[in-house]
Amino acid sequence: MTRYVAFLRAVNVGGRQVKMEILRALFEQAGFKNVKTYIQSGNVIFDAGSSAAALEPKIERLLAQNLGFEVPACIRSVAEIQAVLDNNPYPRVVPDKDLQIYIAFLQTLPGEKAAVVLESMQSDIETYRMNGKEVYVLMKKNVGAPPFSNNYLEKKLGLVATTRNLATVQKVSVC
Repeated sequence: MTRYVAFLRAVNVGGRQVKMEILRALFEQAGFKNVKTYIQSGNVIFDAGSSAAALEPKIERLLAQNLGFEVPACIRSVAEIQAVLDNNPYPRVVPDKDLQIYIAFLQTLPGEKAAVVLESMQSDIETYRMNGKEVYVLMKKNVGAPPFSNNYLEKKLGLVATTRNLATVQKVSVC
């Protein structure tokens, strides 16, 4: 069995309210073991014997059938999440009220043009770095600019993504 985290996209935003106890129950009914959730933003930690690639469509079908709407899932093993944390391109940055680090988990590997797209998105407020299926975003806050948007990143890259702040990723890595 491998320990995984399902980062679910668009849970408890835009009127799509899902209680975490319902998510836990659905995952348990699907046969996953040691199921936990972390905060209300759709982070489900569980054990499974399948690969992440096999789990994503299974979980998406499970949620669509039981919740009545699509919920994209980006699955990573706890070992992969630790590698994501170890590869943080901003290791000396301590997030605070003025600065935040986000990690966007992509469902698929981006194509070659993704690096060019991310380069075009760089600004004095946002810095993007890509590593595999993750995009790290260093965001200055409280500067009069709109906050970071997962939807904007998805639209620019043409890929499914779901984003968490660094503190959340750190917490789920040890659940």
